[in-house]
Amino acid sequence: MTATLKIAIVTGAGSGIGRAVAIALAGRGFAVVLAGRRQSALDETLGLIGSARTSCRAVAADVSDEAAVDMLFAKTRESFGRLDLLFNNAGVSAP
Repeated sequence: MTATLKIAIVTGAGSGIGRAVAIALAGRGFAVVLAGRRQSALDETLGLIGSARTSCRAVAADVSDEAAVDMLFAKTRESFGRLDLLFNNAGVSAP
């Protein structure tokens, strides 16, 4: 990846606001790591991103699981070497 490419993680990227943000960022030249619980929904988002998807990754990760979040950031570092933008769209409800 080039030094000018911006790297983003978008949580909740499988639907709704997260999906819309991921598509918008990819359309503006970001390499986007799509994160969410359902791989199939993330794959759908990748399909909607179109030709920019070659610089994007889909990583199934549940933000309520600390090990999954660690893995998400490790895969981002592995693929791109850094992170420029984190869009926290997924959340966890407490009882």
